[in-house]
Amino acid sequence: MSRSGSGRIVVAAGGGVAALKTPFLLRRLREAGYEVRAAASERALRFTTETALAVAAGGPVGTEARWFAPEGGALHLELARWADLMVVAPATAAGLARAAAGLAEDLITATVLAGARRVLWAPAMNPEMWHHPATQANVERLRAWGHAFVGPEHGALAAVGEGEGLGRMSEPETIVEHVRHHLTPKDLEGYTVLVTAGPTREYFDPVRFISNPSSGKMGYAAAEAARDRGARVVLVSGPTHLPDPWGVEVVRVERAQEMYEAMLTRFDEADAVVMAAAVADWRPAETAPEKTPKQAGVNTVELVPTPDILAELGRRKKTGQVLVGFAMETQQGRERARAKLDKKRLDLIALNFPTRAQSAFGSEFNEVELIDPSGHVEVTGLRSKRDVADRILDRIHDLLARKEAERNAQ
Repeated sequence: MSRSGSGRIVVAAGGGVAALKTPFLLRRLREAGYEVRAAASERALRFTTETALAVAAGGPVGTEARWFAPEGGALHLELARWADLMVVAPATAAGLARAAAGLAEDLITATVLAGARRVLWAPAMNPEMWHHPATQANVERLRAWGHAFVGPEHGALAAVGEGEGLGRMSEPETIVEHVRHHLTPKDLEGYTVLVTAGPTREYFDPVRFISNPSSGKMGYAAAEAARDRGARVVLVSGPTHLPDPWGVEVVRVERAQEMYEAMLTRFDEADAVVMAAAVADWRPAETAPEKTPKQAGVNTVELVPTPDILAELGRRKKTGQVLVGFAMETQQGRERARAKLDKKRLDLIALNFPTRAQSAFGSEFNEVELIDPSGHVEVTGLRSKRDVADRILDRIHDLLARKEAERNAQ
C-alpha cells in the first residue's frame, strides 16, 4: 500500500508578507502527489500575485473578484465541498479572529464557515500579536472546533527592525508534513512503536571513535510514518544531523551500550519495534581518558563485542509484540538475513544493500527485501525511504492485527 500524497487541498493565502511563500507551498504539495486549488484574499495579492499562485497550483485562483459567478455559483461553497483539507497559509491575526467569530467577510473565512471538512492554519504575525490573549483565545476556540495549527516558528521577522521572534510562518516543507499527517488513515492509533535510527560511536579516546556513515534517514522516516498513522512513537537515535521529528518522543544516545539501555527501558511499553539503527558490532576494550598522541609504527587496538540489542529484544519479546530488524549485506544477503531472522526471533527482517546505486548510506532512497519467518520475500524496488517505511508499517499493521485476533480467539 503506497502512502504517497493523496487528497484534495485548498491552499488559501491570507494577507501577510508570508504570502510570498504560498506559491512554493502549492508546488511542494503537487510534488508530494496532492491535487490542489488556490485561493487568496485581496490583501494577500498585495504580497504575491495571482499569476504566481495560478502557475504553482496549475489552475485558476479563487479570488474575491470571482467569489460569485454570473450564473449564481458561490465559490466558497464549491471550495468547501471539494476539499479534503483547507490550508490557510499565511493565517493572520485578523483572519483567525474573523474565523473564530464565525464571520464570513472574505472568501477564506466564508469557505471555513461553509463547512470545510478540515482546516489547518499556518499563522504568521508579529510575536506580540501572536501572544496577545485575544489571538490565543481565538486559537483555542478554533482548536475546540477541530481545527489544527502548524507553527508559528521562531525566526527572522519581516518587519524592519523587528529582528527574530515567534511569529514566522512554518516553511512549506513543514506544512506539507502536517498535511500528510492529517490526511493519512490512522490505522496504528492506540499502538506504541519504538524505532531506532542512525549510527553509534565507540570511542578510542575523547576524540576518536569507530562508527559508520549511517545518516539515520531510514529510521526517521519510519518514526514519522508511524506518527502519521496514529501511533505513539519513541525514536532512539544515534548521532545524526537530522532535526527531531515533531510529535515524536526522541531519545538521543551515542554509544551502543546507551542505545541498549534505552531500548530495554522502553521495550515493554512497545507494541512494535523497528530496529533501523546501524549499531557498531565492536568497541575498543578500553577508552583512554585523554587524547592519545600519534605514535610511529603499528598501533594495535583490542576490540570487544558491543551488546546485541536485537538478540536481547528477541529473547524478551512477549506474546503480541512485533519485532522488525534490518540486515545490511553485500553478499549472500538472503541466506544471512534469514539466519538472523530465526536466531533473533524476529517477525520480519528488511534486507538492504548499501553498495547498490542510489540506496547507499545517506541516500533519500532505499531498496529492501522484506523476509518473514515463512520465507516469503517482498521486494520493494527502489523508492523513497518514506515509502519503504510505509511498506514495513503495512506489514507491522497486519502482524499486530493477526496477533490480536489470535489472542482474542484463545
